[in-house]
Amino acid sequence: MEFEFKYRKPLEKKWLVIYVRPRWEKKVDQLLQEQGIESFCPTTTTENQWADRKKMVTRPLFTGYVFVKIDDRDLTKVRYTMGVMNYIYFMGKPAVIRDAEVEQLKEMVKNYNNLQVVGLNELSAGDKVRIRSGLFHNQEGNIIKIQGKNVLMSFDHLDCALVTYVPVSQVVKTIPQNTLLCNRH
Repeated sequence: MEFEFKYRKPLEKKWLVIYVRPRWEKKVDQLLQEQGIESFCPTTTTENQWADRKKMVTRPLFTGYVFVKIDDRDLTKVRYTMGVMNYIYFMGKPAVIRDAEVEQLKEMVKNYNNLQVVGLNELSAGDKVRIRSGLFHNQEGNIIKIQGKNVLMSFDHLDCALVTYVPVSQVVKTIPQNTLLCNRH
């Protein structure tokens, strides 16, 4: 009698993205790690000011999302973790993120304390923005047009129009000084 052994190829762990309950990103990250599942919730620390005090607050970089590195056997375990809503799907399967992209994100979070996710749909021509870093750090200007991941900006406070392309990730929308913010009751 001859036995035939079939060796299974070890399941490969992949980075997936899960969608979590609102304001549960850090809690889900903790719960997953307690279960022995590798997870990553990129955070950024900002200073918040209230009427009576200032405080450093750690917030998730991607609101509502946590990264997990799992194989197919852990799909259900992660899905039934408290706070997890579902996986992010692409073409009917959980979306896979390349290892290099997650490692790059980890490095960025570690090395830069002022990261911010800016959707391209949040900016439009005519918006007044401030540049966060680089040669024109803290300079304010107006967006002329958006081209891909870059914005064409003008700086008119120099008695002439200086126009430059700046990566969208390096600009922050500013509130005009004469704008009055109020809450309607």
